Amino acid sequence: MFTLALMGTAQAAQPNPTSVKFEARASEIDPRVKAHPEIGFLIEDAKGRPADIQHASVDPSVAPRGKLVIWLMGANQELFDRWNSYGLHVIRPHYANRWFSLCCRENPVGEQCRGNIRLEAATGQDFSDDVDIPKPDGMMERSLQFVKWLSKKHPAGNWEQFLNADGTDLNWENVIVSGSSHGSTTAARFAKHVKVSRVVALCGPRDQHQTWQSLPSATPANRYFGFSHVLDGGWTGDHYCRSWELLGMNQFGPIVNVDQADPPYSNTRRLITDFDVDGDANRAHSSIQPGRKAFKNAEDGTYMHEPVWKYLYTHPVDIVGEPTALDESCDKVQSQ
Repeated sequence: MFTLALMGTAQAAQPNPTSVKFEARASEIDPRVKAHPEIGFLIEDAKGRPADIQHASVDPSVAPRGKLVIWLMGANQELFDRWNSYGLHVIRPHYANRWFSLCCRENPVGEQCRGNIRLEAATGQDFSDDVDIPKPDGMMERSLQFVKWLSKKHPAGNWEQFLNADGTDLNWENVIVSGSSHGSTTAARFAKHVKVSRVVALCGPRDQHQTWQSLPSATPANRYFGFSHVLDGGWTGDHYCRSWELLGMNQFGPIVNVDQADPPYSNTRRLITDFDVDGDANRAHSSIQPGRKAFKNAEDGTYMHEPVWKYLYTHPVDIVGEPTALDESCDKVQSQ
């Protein structure tokens, strides 16, 4: 395993011994990077420790698929290792995403408020009056600069394949944008604006009271995939069923319980699980990715949703399920 950590700190051995892993500070890659304390977004924490660490990984022993996953949530190396084993490159950029608990808190909230901030945080363009996030601190530019850095630091990884011809942007049609919860919602909002290879929303997207989900989409609707637990508050509040239908995901298959079906899950885009989480909605929310809250085999501790994760990130987007009628019991016009 080849590992590069800019800060000189040792890294623990990872479960995938052939994966090449990187850690790098956004502020060292791009001197234009700034903190935005008004939205709780920092470069260093209160103790002076780096808060802008970014992650990347690739497994050169696996045949590459020519796709880059951009993960819009906290680092999960177990998840990254799985993507690498599928032949996917991975980066997790540090970008201005800490606004969620501070902005758009009024009641009633404007129906475009959260969606506009998400788009500004992703693009670094002026879509919202509630925040001021310049281009170097948005997801797009930080991802671009990170990939350019990786292409120089690790030529064997062929990271430059994800750059456009003149290196001024990523080739977004070769990018999978993904996240969990808040990150999955921003991924879906971004894909409405920019055409990407695929969106994978783990425990999401949500944004109840917002209407961006029904806007015209640069990314075709068959490229959106979702996976969540039925006891997650996003289900009990009709947030997931609403977003999935407004995004048009019902056009490509029914909601399928992965614990009662096998791949390719009727080629659907809407996957759920109902494994026992002891009635804990918080566990349910984070149970759909590798980690201590995930569904495991009681005998050997292996993850039960391994085939689900591979399906979500590798199933051909042009192979789709049968259209399914809208669920009339799902509240799609939610009042505050």
